[in-house]
Amino acid sequence: MTEQKITTTQTGTPIASDEHSLTVGANGPTVLHDRYLVEKLAAFNRERVPERNPHAKGAGAFGEFVVTEDVSQYTRAAVFQKGAKSETLIRFSSVAGEQGSPDTWRDVRGFSLRFYTTEGNLDIVGNNTPTFFLRDAIKFPDFIHSQKRLGASGLRDADMQWDFWTLSPESAHQVTYVMGTRGLSKSWRHMNGYGSHTYQWVNAAGERFWVKYHFMSQQGVVPMSGDEAERIAGSDADYYRRDLFDSIERGEYPSWDVYVQIMPYEEAKTYRFNPFDLTKTWSKKDYPRIKVGTFTLNRNPQNFFAEIEQAAFSPGNQVPGTGISPDKMLMARVFSYADAQRYRIGANYNQLPVNQPHATEANNYMHQGNMQYHFPPAEQRVYHPNSFGAAGGPAVDAAAGVEASWESDGELVRAAYTLREDDGDFVQPGILYRDVFTTEDREAFHSTLLGQANAITIDEIRERFFQYWTNVDEGLGKFLREGYAAGAGDTATDIHESTD
Repeated sequence: MTEQKITTTQTGTPIASDEHSLTVGANGPTVLHDRYLVEKLAAFNRERVPERNPHAKGAGAFGEFVVTEDVSQYTRAAVFQKGAKSETLIRFSSVAGEQGSPDTWRDVRGFSLRFYTTEGNLDIVGNNTPTFFLRDAIKFPDFIHSQKRLGASGLRDADMQWDFWTLSPESAHQVTYVMGTRGLSKSWRHMNGYGSHTYQWVNAAGERFWVKYHFMSQQGVVPMSGDEAERIAGSDADYYRRDLFDSIERGEYPSWDVYVQIMPYEEAKTYRFNPFDLTKTWSKKDYPRIKVGTFTLNRNPQNFFAEIEQAAFSPGNQVPGTGISPDKMLMARVFSYADAQRYRIGANYNQLPVNQPHATEANNYMHQGNMQYHFPPAEQRVYHPNSFGAAGGPAVDAAAGVEASWESDGELVRAAYTLREDDGDFVQPGILYRDVFTTEDREAFHSTLLGQANAITIDEIRERFFQYWTNVDEGLGKFLREGYAAGAGDTATDIHESTD
């Protein structure tokens, strides 16, 4: 029989009551020196940390990644060696909505994956789409502002969303995904994930390769209709969150197969698409997917706030044998993600249990800061170099810490990527619409876009909307103009269901 624990203050002192405050007589004023009352209310006032901006609404779970194939010719990373097993953490999310927003608004879904490896934490921060809206992070705050709320009314607005998108043609590939079936999934379990960015792998011989990560759902990719999404948004705002938690509680553990596309280092210099442009994909005919292994989610968090809300991912968390690339969005995110967590959680956010390395330990000379929890032995110095040998602290092993790299000899400029042979902004979205979408996908896509046209209230922006889709496909643009003129947009989907 479990022994009953005694309620205490945060410092372990037993309390006299958790129902009655200390007052001057039963009917008198409450006294300020009721330590537990003050501590309890002060803690309550500070229960929330600032929500993520974006990706505020989400949930996650823990699991295990098992490598089933030999990819050692491409990477030396211990986590990707055949037979290796690693604890994993995943956080799914919506991009545009706030903490309380419905899970089933149309949106890109965040797919952030952490591997707790023997060489440190490896984070792959991506989405359920292989592309993104932008290729340069200097536009990222503007993009998110356009998807959030107006300053005056506090309302979301189709005009500002489409104003930004139609003035940013590089967004067309991702918007085609979002307005298609990828924008509404049956659940988080029923969607693929992608690292989206181009990363680098380095093998034991020091050879470098460019890599894209693909996480293919074993449950299948199953969309949700707009009508169903709108109905659920009004009846269960936490539909995806509930589905993930309950499925794991039932023992129905969702799994994803991990694949990579590998591009030899030198081929990136002449590939017909810029391989570092986040708005583009690599053709699977040119670079077929290679199986690596499978990860399975089999454990729910014990405390949502501590293990999911405070989970702090960053694409800068790489390990020996992996690294980043000259993707402009990725390079900026290496700074931005970690900086966001320092703001949200504090300077020592990596000392929280969910963010600590689980299969190895952290050793360095970083010192103090708000909410320091871990600290070195007293004899260890707080600076380097020092004269105290092993007792003085850790030492660098250059061979163990091999880093990804690439060459660059250009001058400092502010400029777009140099265009490649097939780098037009509307080339790949046109291929997606014509050659990848099924007939059913296109029909749903048409309905969604007509709803978008109807939600726009400014004629100039609506005209750019029609031209935007005409640039993707001439027939599509004509269809939308004619459909809108005939009033088809009046019965299409509501903005809150379709524009996140």
